[in-house]
Amino acid sequence: MSSNIINFEGIKFYNYSFDKILKKMITKGGILVAPAASSLSKIHEKKDYFNALKSSQVAIFDSGFFCILLRVFKNIKVKKLSGYLFMKYFLETAIVKKKILLSINPSPSEGKKNLKFLNSKKFKLVFNYTAPNYDKSNLLNDKKLFNLIDKIKPEIILINIGGEKQEILAYNIYKNSKDKKIFILCLGAAIAFFTGEQPRIGSVSDKIYLGWFVRWIGSPIKYWPRVISSFKLIKLFI
Repeated sequence: MSSNIINFEGIKFYNYSFDKILKKMITKGGILVAPAASSLSKIHEKKDYFNALKSSQVAIFDSGFFCILLRVFKNIKVKKLSGYLFMKYFLETAIVKKKILLSINPSPSEGKKNLKFLNSKKFKLVFNYTAPNYDKSNLLNDKKLFNLIDKIKPEIILINIGGEKQEILAYNIYKNSKDKKIFILCLGAAIAFFTGEQPRIGSVSDKIYLGWFVRWIGSPIKYWPRVISSFKLIKLFI
């Protein structure tokens, strides 16, 4: 069985092509999330994160393991559209390159690298913001960021600070924004695959659900806990 929109624990996953999802987000605005299996496994432990996911307009199927579990336990067949692949298509799409884009980055050095890369891809109007070391208080109310958004009025915000915090930040940006057609992307730090900050996954390994393996090989100590955590997702199906 296949379905176009799968509601999982209140999170709206869209089983559509990149083009259809992008058209929806450009036209109507909102938050797009790409939760990893390891993060989905923690939704009942991290209420703010869970609420942010449920408040998003679109979730995409970043996790191959999640796609497999849907097929095994729910008999639902979906097409994987990872954060890596969404970013790849996004970088190749002419319409987004004409929009005012705000890139939120984890450090000044990554910000410079991301800005240079986006400029090389012919994005016309890119602004950079270096995120502070977020705790719960400033994650919910980063006044400096909100003031910048009011000033430059971005049409697209690309958050590159990593999962589980960026979704909460996106929710608060959207909640406080006067422009509800603003398009906020939460793709983990998918741009890092293209700038060299992360090991390049490649379309083939991503397609056959082995993107996680490439990342694990590149940094086994860092990613091994995430691999283990992913298996806890099974509990939400049984």
